[in-house]
Amino acid sequence: MSQEKYIAAIEICSSKIIGAVGRVDAGGKLKVIAIEQEATVECVYHGVIQNVEETANRIAAVISRLEQRPAVAPRKIKSLYVGLAGRSLRNITREIARNLPEDTDITEELLESMRDEAMRANIDSSLEIIDAVPGRYLVNKIETKSPVGTAGSSLQATYQLLVARPQLQKHLRRVISDKVGLDIASIVITPLAVGKLILSADERRLGCMLVDLGAETTTVSIYRGGSLVYLAVLPIGSRNITLDITTLNMLEKDAEDMKTTIGNAIASDNISNLNINGVRQSDVSNLVVARAEEIVANILEQINYAGLDDSQLPGGIITIGGGFNLNRMDELLRRQSELNVRRGSLPSDVILEDIKAPSYETIEVISILSAGRAQDAPACLEIPHKETLPTDDTYTAEADSRQDESLRKGLNLREGRERKDGRQGGSRLLGKITNILSSIIPNKDDDDDDPDLDNI
Repeated sequence: MSQEKYIAAIEICSSKIIGAVGRVDAGGKLKVIAIEQEATVECVYHGVIQNVEETANRIAAVISRLEQRPAVAPRKIKSLYVGLAGRSLRNITREIARNLPEDTDITEELLESMRDEAMRANIDSSLEIIDAVPGRYLVNKIETKSPVGTAGSSLQATYQLLVARPQLQKHLRRVISDKVGLDIASIVITPLAVGKLILSADERRLGCMLVDLGAETTTVSIYRGGSLVYLAVLPIGSRNITLDITTLNMLEKDAEDMKTTIGNAIASDNISNLNINGVRQSDVSNLVVARAEEIVANILEQINYAGLDDSQLPGGIITIGGGFNLNRMDELLRRQSELNVRRGSLPSDVILEDIKAPSYETIEVISILSAGRAQDAPACLEIPHKETLPTDDTYTAEADSRQDESLRKGLNLREGRERKDGRQGGSRLLGKITNILSSIIPNKDDDDDDPDLDNI
C-alpha cells in the first residue's frame, strides 16, 4: 500500500445502527477515527430491516454526523462496507469432489472452479447462498490446508455454504444504494469478519466458539482445524431480559436501567427484599437469572448441534456483544460449560482513536471496517474538488474571443445609451429652464405699459 486510504463501514443490528470511518496506513494498520450511532427500535427486527424508509433516514443521519467530525471533514463518504447478519443466517456443509488424470497439478483455477460449483449447489428455495467458505481439502485422500502446488488424481473440498433469506441482501442494497444513495464497496458477513479479526490462529486451529450476544439475536460461530465448521443465529438476546422485567409494570427504558444496575446472571445467596420504586429487587433477580440461564443453555446446545463436545473446543469461548455486560454473564457461561471464557478484544494493529466509543459496542463494525484494509480493497472517502475551467488552448482562444465580443457589444450599447440619455437629458433640462423663466418673466408684448419691467 503506497499511501493512506480512508474507509467507512455500517452495521445494522436490532438495537442500533453504527457507522465508522477508519484510516489505513501504508503498513496496513487501521486507525478508527470516528464512530456514530442511531437507535433502530421498530426499524430492525432480529437483525432484519423492516422499515426501509426509516432505516435509510437513520443511516443518512449517521453518515452526516461522521462527515462533520473534524477527523473526517472535508472528506465525503461515497461508499460503504456493509455488514450482513440476521436471524436466517446459517451454514450448510457441502463437499465437492473431482476425479482427475493421474498426477494432475492442483491450481488456483481448479479450486476456483470447485468453489463456483459449490455456490451453485441446490438448497432450500427460500434461501440464497451468500458465500462458500472452504474448509479442508483432500488430495489423494490425504488432508491438506494448502492444496495448490500438490498433484494427484483425486481432489475433495469441504465448503461451508453461508445462506440466508434473500431479504437480507435485498433490503441492504435497497436502503444503502437506492435510498441513501451510496455505493456498496462490499457486503461483509459480520460473524466471519469478527472471527477473522479477534480470534487467534491457535484458537481457530485448536477449536473454539465465538459468541456474539446482541439485543435480539445471539450469533454462535464454531471453528475447528483453522476453519469455520458451524454458524447459527439464535432469535434470543439481552432484550428478552429487559422485556421480562417490564412485566413488573415498568417502561422498557426503566427496565433496561434496572437490568444493568442491579441485574445479575447468577443468583445471589442473600436475596434482598429491597423495594425500588415499588418493585422488589428479588423479583427482578429471579427474572434476570431465569432468562440468563436460558440464553446460556441455548448457546451451549449449539456445540451438540455442530456434532462436537466440550473436549473438542480447547480454545474455549470468546464472547462479544453488549449482552455480556450483564453482571457475571461470562461467569455463568464458564460454570455451565467448564470451558475457558474470555472477552474478545481488538488486536494490536487496530487502534480506536474515537475514545467516546467503547470497544465492546464497536467490535462488530470495526471488523466490517477491517475488510477494507486489503490492498486491493477500494477506498470509501474522497475530498470534494472545485470545478475548474479547461486549459485547452483552443477553448481558451474561443472563450477569449467570445468574451472580447461581449465586451465590445456591452461598451457600444452603453455608449449608445449614454449618448441617447445625454441628448434626452439636455432637452429635458432646457425645457425645464424655459418653463421656469416663462413663468416668472411675462410676455413683453403683453406688459409694455408696466414701468417696473424696464428695470429688469
